Amino acid sequence: MQSEYIELTYVEIGLASVLILINGAVSLLLKLRLERSLLLAAVRTVIQLVLIGLVLDWVFDLNRWYAVLLLVFGMTVVAGGAAVHRTERRYPGIYFDAILSVWISSWLMAAFALLVLLRRVDPWYQAQYSIPLVGMILGNTLTGVSLGLNRLGEELSSHRDQVELMLTLGATRWEAARRAVQQAVRTGMIPIINSMMIVGIVSLPGMMTGQLLAGVEPTQAVMYQIVIMFLIASGIALGTLGAVLLSYRRLFNDRHQFCYGKLDSV
Repeated sequence: MQSEYIELTYVEIGLASVLILINGAVSLLLKLRLERSLLLAAVRTVIQLVLIGLVLDWVFDLNRWYAVLLLVFGMTVVAGGAAVHRTERRYPGIYFDAILSVWISSWLMAAFALLVLLRRVDPWYQAQYSIPLVGMILGNTLTGVSLGLNRLGEELSSHRDQVELMLTLGATRWEAARRAVQQAVRTGMIPIINSMMIVGIVSLPGMMTGQLLAGVEPTQAVMYQIVIMFLIASGIALGTLGAVLLSYRRLFNDRHQFCYGKLDSV
């Protein structure tokens, strides 16, 4: 199997960027008014990827633990903030809860991968492995956390009367909020479960595709992808559960009262 990959030039990048015009044409044809958003998204995609490429070049060349951790920490904070930005109902402390949940779950999974599954990597913080691993886990975990937080807020808001009635009748805060918590965690985990159902049949994941393009043997690419899928699934489960439970603790006090006033619609 060929072990070399084909390097792209600016010409190929330019040709690929023309394809975004298809999106614009669809928007104009159906009067979706998405032209400005599409243009902004395309520009941001290019700028953000170019900047991260430059940063990664520096980190890869330096290959020091503090540079890797600094970059990963920045990615974690951004991921936690992005999770909150996608929610419609927020409360004081939601940013802290989201960042903490994303941080613990993602870093725990990455540590397990680097120190147990890939223990032959030396040093353990080698940027070639650590940064892509954390990035993939973070990107998927923030989606689960976002969906979970959003669903929790919607469930508690739409069923406020039922929750407060249960509390009035003597139910504990957990008994009153259990259904909302269950639905929130379930919502956060559904996307990764759906992805696992069709992976390899309907879609080839990004990491596997990248390895195949780089000349890695298909069996090795598959093995890496299996590991990544399980790491992502576990990261999403832990992150979503952590964020939802932290939110539950903030929205219900020790006297078993529902602090509905903390929920703000944005």
